[in-house]
Amino acid sequence: MMLRNYRLRQFRSRWGQPGQAMFELALLVPVLCLVMFSIIEYSRVMNFEQELVDITRQGCNLASRGTALSTAATTIAQNSGSLNLSNSGLVIITSVARVGSADQVTGQATSGSLSQTSKIGNGVGSRATVPANIDDIFSNNSGQTVYITEVFYPLQQITPVAKMWGLVLPSTLYQVAYF
Repeated sequence: MMLRNYRLRQFRSRWGQPGQAMFELALLVPVLCLVMFSIIEYSRVMNFEQELVDITRQGCNLASRGTALSTAATTIAQNSGSLNLSNSGLVIITSVARVGSADQVTGQATSGSLSQTSKIGNGVGSRATVPANIDDIFSNNSGQTVYITEVFYPLQQITPVAKMWGLVLPSTLYQVAYF
């Protein structure tokens, strides 16, 4: 009998109060969910960004090798793999040249179903907005054409991390490449 009481006391002293484990679990579950959901969403966004980088480079590569802009945009949108840009995204391929002292859109083609406007310029003959390093190319190499591929892709969250913690994530991912 004495041995049995000793073992019972030893068991109780190891595990503390009966509700302690449940209380600790209740404290840790939200933190663990936040970490897990954050890792999932961040990983998805990083994967999408990598795919968009590859797609923009392929678009510029096609356009710079002489493929018609409309053909290049359609090819990129149709062969975008799991992103399915033909149905859920937008590819814009633009050619820009320096005309006089201003950068001007000399050609533009789009493919996809999103309704977004180019951040470079809209329509042939319109003024183009390009980064400073592209200005350097035009300054040092007259008569050059720069091909720019922009890709827009809607981000749909699969975890409740933004709602749980009040985070604001972008609704559309954007990637651009210059050749």
